[in-house]
Amino acid sequence: YIGIISFALSGFLIAVHKKFDILGVVVIASVTALGGGILRDVISNTTPHIFTSYIPILLVIFTVLFAVIFKLHKIDNLEGKSFFVLSDTLGLVSFAISGAISGLDVNFNFFGVLLLAMLTATGGGTIRDALLGRTPTIFVSDFYAIIALMCATSVYVLDYFDQLTIFHILILFAVGVVIRLIAYYRKWRLPKLS
Repeated sequence: YIGIISFALSGFLIAVHKKFDILGVVVIASVTALGGGILRDVISNTTPHIFTSYIPILLVIFTVLFAVIFKLHKIDNLEGKSFFVLSDTLGLVSFAISGAISGLDVNFNFFGVLLLAMLTATGGGTIRDALLGRTPTIFVSDFYAIIALMCATSVYVLDYFDQLTIFHILILFAVGVVIRLIAYYRKWRLPKLS
């Protein structure tokens, strides 16, 4: 739920920044928040959670309403705002961890857990960027997908040593958030071929 709310908020901010109407804002917020989870469930051969529960879509709607009521659409210079970066970071890390756990639940191997975590964490944002005609963030941003892979690897190792407890998950979540924020503000980048 942390991931849904966080990504709905980041999708809302991007859609408002692009001057979309209210339907466009809700669609972009929904795609950003729910797209990765739908990909995760389809690959895991399970019914997508949003088709069996109203909670995910209600979270998106309430997040959009909250954002409108508190006038978050007045934020300018979106990409440099700490609020946007924090929201996006919380979504990234929480979905990476939940995606990795989902991979373990369906007995995926290490590669499957990594892939599922990365798709869960970045899938919604990638679909959003494609709809907006932007280069997907995972291809150009600061360690974005790497954070998801690091979280997934940690989940896999913790499970291997039978240490996948709520305590360790919370520590992993906090460490993932800190590393992502450091990577963002220190402008860490993967090398590019020139």
